[in-house]
Amino acid sequence: MTRDVNGVPVETERKFLIEMPDLSELAQMKASDISQTYLTGPNGDERIRKRVYENETIYTHTRKTPISNMSRIELEEEISEDEYKNLLKNADPHMATVHKTRYEIPYNGKCFEVDVYPFEKDRAVMEIELGSEREEFEVPPFIKIIKEVTEDEAFSNKSIAKKLKSDPDSQIIPR
Repeated sequence: MTRDVNGVPVETERKFLIEMPDLSELAQMKASDISQTYLTGPNGDERIRKRVYENETIYTHTRKTPISNMSRIELEEEISEDEYKNLLKNADPHMATVHKTRYEIPYNGKCFEVDVYPFEKDRAVMEIELGSEREEFEVPPFIKIIKEVTEDEAFSNKSIAKKLKSDPDSQIIPR
């Protein structure tokens, strides 16, 4: 839930390492396959994403600027497939494209997003976007949190992309 703060779009997000949920539970949720590629250039944290749902594919170009460990300015725009393919030419050579399946879990008026990575069998990462850094929420009962990793850079998709590129046979997500 990106919110507007003084005319600037701000995303506030918390992130958790979780036990792999029961896949039969997840199969009931809206899902998409995501390919996320980081770009080179002067804009810092810039990425493109191909998100494939059952009946559509959405391409986005996103730029993020940190404000705190939980919040960042997020400028995101939907782009065409041709724009996506053109921007792929600027892929950062030091980072791999991150592939994951994202499940959207609606619960108590919130949307929890669970990312399942192909290289993980017993763990996943869950995110929730909030209206403020102090907003409280309740986690769906079938989700088992191992620990909060909001402030741990090792769990960012950017860190995962670097590790996949430099040492794809290692443990990608820390234990």
